[in-house]
Amino acid sequence: MEKQRFTYDVIGVGIGPFNLGLAALLEKTPELNALFFERKQEFNWHEGMLLEGTTLQVPFFADLVSMADVTSKYSYLNYLQQHDRLYHFYFLEKFLIPRKEYNDYCRWTANQLDSCRFGKAVETIEYIKDQEEPIYRIHVRDEQTRQVEVYHSRHVVLGIGSAPAVPSAFSSFIGDSILHSADYLRNKENILNKKSITVVGSGQSAAEVFEDLLNEQENHGYQLNWYTRSKGFFPMEYSKLGLEYFTPDYLDFFYRLPQEKKDEILPKQDLLYKGISATTIASIFDKIYEKSIGNAELDIELRAMTEVSSLKPSDGGWTLKCHQWVEESDFNVDTEAIVFGTGYKSTVPAFLDGMEDLIVRDELGRLEITQDYRIGTTVPTPNHLFIQNGEIHTHGVGAPDLGLGAFRNSIIINRIAGRDVYPAEPKGAFQSFRVKTPVAAY
Repeated sequence: MEKQRFTYDVIGVGIGPFNLGLAALLEKTPELNALFFERKQEFNWHEGMLLEGTTLQVPFFADLVSMADVTSKYSYLNYLQQHDRLYHFYFLEKFLIPRKEYNDYCRWTANQLDSCRFGKAVETIEYIKDQEEPIYRIHVRDEQTRQVEVYHSRHVVLGIGSAPAVPSAFSSFIGDSILHSADYLRNKENILNKKSITVVGSGQSAAEVFEDLLNEQENHGYQLNWYTRSKGFFPMEYSKLGLEYFTPDYLDFFYRLPQEKKDEILPKQDLLYKGISATTIASIFDKIYEKSIGNAELDIELRAMTEVSSLKPSDGGWTLKCHQWVEESDFNVDTEAIVFGTGYKSTVPAFLDGMEDLIVRDELGRLEITQDYRIGTTVPTPNHLFIQNGEIHTHGVGAPDLGLGAFRNSIIINRIAGRDVYPAEPKGAFQSFRVKTPVAAY
């Protein structure tokens, strides 16, 4: 049965770091009524990869709010103070904080926000325009009672995050012994009992899984492989001028480029966000070196430039067909477990299926997105669908970066509130990305 009509100003779908940050920053706009729904029963950020010793790959200032408002009570530093950990952190002398603590900080924030509702799955969103005030109608199912409630909102912010990406040739094999790194911790005890384990991928997640298995190898005695089709096990770009590509300045520069130029640039920027931290690479190398002392035989194989092209069941495990694409040679590998550290992909949720006639896509089927993060619509409307971390094709490599989450939220809030609640154009780069006054051609 439909609830008595009340129209929210904004409803957020999904409560990951980006929409959680939006909920926290909206407390500066008490005139706006907001609600956020999350299917999971509680906040957990990449819980399958909360490994001991892992850290964020961005400084702690990239918390939920600080890059938009350092005075917010939801800052990471205030979290530390409230938990009597400021001196501990002070003596830690690190910018990159433990991933487990970041998750705990987010849970602390979520527990303080009345606007965040967990265990609530959004099933459909409809745009109702044939009435005095056009609105979005949102059907939400309670995951415990299975009852459906109906909510109305002037604006909707999609923050459902990205989904684990497994090459299509292998997706049907996913199970207890073949898994994505997102499910690693839930399946770790099972795969430790295998005689051989293969990690596939070239990014930070693949490296962290490999290092964790490297630490466990002595106690379990398995063969450990790591294959990537990338040219090498290369570090992520982390120089100070390189990091300026994750600033509002570069976002603005990239957004104004023609789409064909964006599509040309993005594949060449993979090491800005897809590489491995130099610290992780060094740690892995040091551990392998330690294992090799006395020319000890290693049950370890690392291969770059190698694509896993297919797999088939074999006695007690799987046979991988691999292709070394530089020397154009093929080889087979038998393994009992496979962990795909092959990253994540943006998805368009099924609950938007009923709005396809309103949503605008480009020739490749991607959402058209305005500079202020609104999904393009076929007709002008005062009611907007905003998106978080689904705009890498329009806004560039900063889309999934935690350090730009608060900035994006400030833009969204300013648009909904109709005023500059937060600084709209912070400067972040010393370098210039564009020629402001082009010289006339000869």
